[in-house]
Amino acid sequence: MNDLVLRARAVRKRFADTEVLRGIDLEVRSGEVLCVIGPSGSGKSTLLRCFNHLERIDAGRVWVDGELVGYEQHGTSGRVLRERREKEIRAQRERVGMVFQRFHLFPHRTAVQNVMEGPVVVKRRPRADAERRARELLDRVGLADRADHYPAQLSGGQQQRVAIARALAMDPTLMLFDEPTSALDPELVGEVLGVMQDLARSGMTMIVVTHEMGFAREVADRVVFMDEGLVVESGHPDELFTAPRHDRTRAFLSTVL
Repeated sequence: MNDLVLRARAVRKRFADTEVLRGIDLEVRSGEVLCVIGPSGSGKSTLLRCFNHLERIDAGRVWVDGELVGYEQHGTSGRVLRERREKEIRAQRERVGMVFQRFHLFPHRTAVQNVMEGPVVVKRRPRADAERRARELLDRVGLADRADHYPAQLSGGQQQRVAIARALAMDPTLMLFDEPTSALDPELVGEVLGVMQDLARSGMTMIVVTHEMGFAREVADRVVFMDEGLVVESGHPDELFTAPRHDRTRAFLSTVL
């Protein structure tokens, strides 16, 4: 159990009258790449946002690196939860990098300034050190020659690679990707998936919500299929894609493969 980076138990989340997550159990180990697939509205993105407390869960528990996310347990049984202070929650989020569908870059700052923002403002690192690290990360994602360009001067794929470098600049132990290619033109998808594949090869622990079945099949150590707020099926990509056990999984895959 010592190599568990993330553990979720009985996670539930409701929006008004709709229960979006209906009791999710999940574990991710160090260096593992987990891809989450499923139809729109199945709760995939909400689940990611619960992992770093961008959404408050209604029931259950989430641990990252053995620490309860967003809450502290109280009482002799540990059943009473109290939400952590915002400062503590921000500190927990520093360990979890997140890349969204949209890039959310500061338009008035260059690529290198976007990447160094977190380390300078949040971690109080010297600007010279943060800039040196930011340029190293931009080189890693293939954008060394675009470091001093503004977002408006970059393609969508380049902006998303800047967003990945920005998340990496905080030295996370876990990276979350929420359909990072869904807002990109088809010809730009490959450059972003290539960077993610390189991260996977380097041993980064990753949870990827994706509709790119080829990426999931090729890169994932494990694939989870979600539907209607539940984990329907989980397994090695060779097993899940070629011999799914559940009718719902087979029906979904027949529409996307």
